[in-house]
Amino acid sequence: MLTRPYRRISIPIAVLAAVGALLAQNKDRPWMNPALAPEERAELALKQMTLDEKIALLHGNGMAHVPNWQMPLTALTNGGAGYVEGVKRLGIAPIVMVDAAYGVRDSGANGRYSTAMPSVLAAASSWDVESACEYGETIGREIRAQGFNMTLGGGVNLTREPRNGRTFEYAGEDPLLAGTVVGHTMKCLQAQHAIGEVKHYAVNDQETGRNVVNAVISKRAMQESDLLAFHIAISIGNPGAVMCSYNRVNGDFACENPYLLQDVLKKQWGFKGFVLSDWAGTHSTEKASAAGLDQEQPMAAHFGPKLKEAVEAGRVPLSEIDDHARRVLYALFLSGAADDPPQKSVVDVERGLEAARRIEEKGIVLLKNDRAVLPIVASRVKRIAVIGGHADVGMISGGGSAQVDPPGGNAIMPPGKGATRWMQPVWFPTSPLKALRAKLPNAKIDFDAGADPKAAATLAKGADLAIVFAYQWQSEGMDLPNLALAGNQNELIEQVAAANPRTVVVLESGSAVTMPWLGKVAGVVEAWYAGSAGHRALANILVGETNPSGKLAMTFPASEADLPHPVIATLAAKDMWKGPVPGSAAEKYAVNYDEGAKVGYKWYEAERKQPLFAFGFGLSYTTFSYSGLTVDPAAKTARFTLTNTGKREGTEIAQVYARLPKGSDESFKRLAGWARVTLRPGESHSVTVTIDERVLRTFDEASEKWNLAAGTYEILAGPSSDRTPLAGSLAIR
Repeated sequence: MLTRPYRRISIPIAVLAAVGALLAQNKDRPWMNPALAPEERAELALKQMTLDEKIALLHGNGMAHVPNWQMPLTALTNGGAGYVEGVKRLGIAPIVMVDAAYGVRDSGANGRYSTAMPSVLAAASSWDVESACEYGETIGREIRAQGFNMTLGGGVNLTREPRNGRTFEYAGEDPLLAGTVVGHTMKCLQAQHAIGEVKHYAVNDQETGRNVVNAVISKRAMQESDLLAFHIAISIGNPGAVMCSYNRVNGDFACENPYLLQDVLKKQWGFKGFVLSDWAGTHSTEKASAAGLDQEQPMAAHFGPKLKEAVEAGRVPLSEIDDHARRVLYALFLSGAADDPPQKSVVDVERGLEAARRIEEKGIVLLKNDRAVLPIVASRVKRIAVIGGHADVGMISGGGSAQVDPPGGNAIMPPGKGATRWMQPVWFPTSPLKALRAKLPNAKIDFDAGADPKAAATLAKGADLAIVFAYQWQSEGMDLPNLALAGNQNELIEQVAAANPRTVVVLESGSAVTMPWLGKVAGVVEAWYAGSAGHRALANILVGETNPSGKLAMTFPASEADLPHPVIATLAAKDMWKGPVPGSAAEKYAVNYDEGAKVGYKWYEAERKQPLFAFGFGLSYTTFSYSGLTVDPAAKTARFTLTNTGKREGTEIAQVYARLPKGSDESFKRLAGWARVTLRPGESHSVTVTIDERVLRTFDEASEKWNLAAGTYEILAGPSSDRTPLAGSLAIR
């Protein structure tokens, strides 16, 4: 038998000394021994704690910059979103939380710098786990550099409602893609010794009336769509925390919903971390505690003195408190946050910018490119008209608790008056105009703000190429009234395209956009919310230094009429932010998700509706062909040949879908796997994609179990959900 040769590992004396000193220091605190499993450490610490110390772990102590949530301990939040006392007597660190959906929030208010990553939806459109990891790693480093040890990012809600104001914070419409992207993001963030989190659990699909709306959906549909995305993310990322959402689900608020928190999350999935409420999303003491909520945020209205009194009166068993506290301790030990407290330092700006650029380049999606209008060829294009979108000064970002403060403030505001404000669109100082001028120094590039479409058309008419920048702003706390571009932007594009057939539209959006002008323009580029280096990434794509490879993580519908809910569920303004409502009134606030598991591309296929752009769609400056699909039933893999049939090197995201056996009650395919493959011109490669069995299973409500039906599954491969030219079969007995 062959064995690997023994290799001596040399450990520096200084490291050995430091480890020895740590062990000596904690000889009377075995729970601080990092060699022990986090479960064991949590149990050891829990046995030493008083009731008051346990309850201190179960609630927040206020939030910075919010007058209604100020408490004596608020100063300890470090300017962040929340602060949970540790157990100083036992050497257990406090939890210092910060909003960080796509970068560290409130950095400007706190006198710091943060890198804005591209939106989560942009990262998902890269279909790249390496990018997802770099995304989380970058945010994790900057969280710690700013003195925090827990993120409040990790949004994984599926895009059931594309008008949802937080669509840009989430990773698209498919559970396998969304769960994989967010799972790897949290895995690599938590590796930086900060507690990872996924949110908003669950079916939190609109902002309108989010505090009162009741999502009505069958258990099977929920398990096979929204909950599957969460399960995949948690299984990959192993985050220390899950944030429950504001809305009701089938009558119970998500933060006191025993089916979601106890039955599914903690029992079926075996989640060991803690569940914290969304801010002011706790509605009770005894019910929430029994249902599985572990921590109230941002204060202690229900899980402070009221919880202690309920324990002392015998209405809440001490075992319940122990379970809550044990889970919080577990997260601290699991992540390394208990052993490696953050040390404030200077953020590595250049490293963050390079990460943001790389991820944005992979996430930009080329949607249309007639007559090879792109990439821009410097020798042929001497005059360019750049129009609209404040492209002379910057690019727009997403708002709400995800908002990252740009250095110097809002780029479209006068100097010194550009502070970011809640519910106000914010532009980063990332000027595409300046980036293009730097890339094309010999071209004459003129700018028109686009306020007067006729004047913009006149400028475009005399140019070799016109680029119109259009934007769609989204934010927490609001939903889009529709998917149309706001203001006069559609009219602007129409008139510019009429004046110059070589017109390219660059979209900066957080969701899908309808395009009544699509047939009149030569090119469309979806840049999303592009982050702190978005202008550089976009310029590299436009001039061809980088070949676009992104593909849509969500379907772009032709119109709102094609959505499962053509009109978004609305509530009276006075009801928008209500708290609990009587059960008899709950029906008034219900949204019935009758489409079930048919989210996104599944809906369009089942209902035979043609989208504007399909899930998984994206063009390249080269072309690819697919051939020779074979399916290995034992390994559950699909193998086919991918060939670069164009003249440039490029990366293709090859997708594999599965259709359930005949006789099932489904009329749509499911994404089962994918591969990112880079090929030189003329190169062919044999691609093997593992078929993820989790997406082949169906959930049985009666038994609360997953089933893998016997029969023949159709296996499909191709470049997008609506183009799968290769077909094979997988027999399961």
